[in-house]
Amino acid sequence: MDTTIAFILIFGSLVFFHELGHFIFAKRAGIMVREFAVGFGPKIVAITKGETLYTLRLLPLGGYVRMAGEDMDSVELQPGFRVGLVLNSKEQVIKIVLNQNKQQQDMLFLETERADLEKGLWIEGYDEEERLVRYSVSRKAVITENGKDTLIAPYDRQFNSKSLIKRAMTIFAGPLFNFILAFFIFLTIGLIQGIPTYEPIITGVNEDSPALEAGMQKGDLVTKIGEEKIATWQDLASKIQASAGQPLTFEFVRDGEVIQSSITPKAIEQNGETFGQIGVSYESPVEKNPLKAVAYGAEQTVTWMVKIFELLGMLITGQFTIDALSGPVGIYKATEEVAQYGIFNLMNWAAILSINLGIMNLLPLPALDGGRLLFFLFEAIRGRPIDRQKEGMVHFVGIMLLMVLMVVVTWNDIQRFFF
Repeated sequence: MDTTIAFILIFGSLVFFHELGHFIFAKRAGIMVREFAVGFGPKIVAITKGETLYTLRLLPLGGYVRMAGEDMDSVELQPGFRVGLVLNSKEQVIKIVLNQNKQQQDMLFLETERADLEKGLWIEGYDEEERLVRYSVSRKAVITENGKDTLIAPYDRQFNSKSLIKRAMTIFAGPLFNFILAFFIFLTIGLIQGIPTYEPIITGVNEDSPALEAGMQKGDLVTKIGEEKIATWQDLASKIQASAGQPLTFEFVRDGEVIQSSITPKAIEQNGETFGQIGVSYESPVEKNPLKAVAYGAEQTVTWMVKIFELLGMLITGQFTIDALSGPVGIYKATEEVAQYGIFNLMNWAAILSINLGIMNLLPLPALDGGRLLFFLFEAIRGRPIDRQKEGMVHFVGIMLLMVLMVVVTWNDIQRFFF
């Protein structure tokens, strides 16, 4: 149960911040957002505030921001449609009722001849006295069909009416917020837990080890090996591991005194490789410094972005296969393992997942944010947008292929972890 809660909280948070990026930049661009959804499937919670419906859905494996002008969003009133109109004091239409046959107070009936609910904002048709009349439509008018109200979306409030840079930033904002979230998680870890200094301080010496025989003690700070300066524990470890069986002159500081000692790393074989070992242990000291915590958050974010891109490169060049990929089941099992090592490891895992989600969404594949950005690039080069129907078909095919990939990866996860 703890793993399930942790998985839902982590994945839900990553999706929430991703969609929040799209939502905030859409609002700043003046785009009407019809729905902000976390999860897929049936609604669990639905709250309408302003012009946006906020929903929490059953499956916490994704989310979406539904913007006006996308996905057959607009309603077209075809000639011959019989509609009911409600007017305000300025004789503007504030409500258009479809499929309404019963006469209601303060409602006019019109047989539609023509209508423009996006740019001109008017509706024209024959009233009950067979007169051709035209009414202007309010920018905040509502279309009611089968008891469901939908705000009309004037063209200047639609996604496709905005400049190329505003549309691109609205799409890019989702992955961007995943990177920002990762930075703040790493920052929080640094502020609460402290920043590892990685100083090469010996925290333990094993019995019957080359280090003990050479007189090395707990608390010694290694400063040099031979003529090479040692600044971090990583420097120390890599030098020792690469020098199996070779005598090394260590210089270390103990209580302000500089000591030199010769130590020959013992050769250890593992997985067909030989590396040196002198028999010391290490626990990185930590430092609590707000400024260094900020630098640590940025450094960790960039480091993991680079690592994930390197793994993608290995996948593309065939250095590992699709069997190495994990889907929701694999992420769940990994979360279960990480959760055993405490809250800070779980937070670190969430930050890495957030970066991974951001990068995956930026891949130039149909149906992903990166695929949409690629179409914007084509638009910038051509000087005009790609036909929306053709683009929609490409994204539809992309969604189908992604679903097939998800099924394959999930099946591999199930076989790996349960069989």
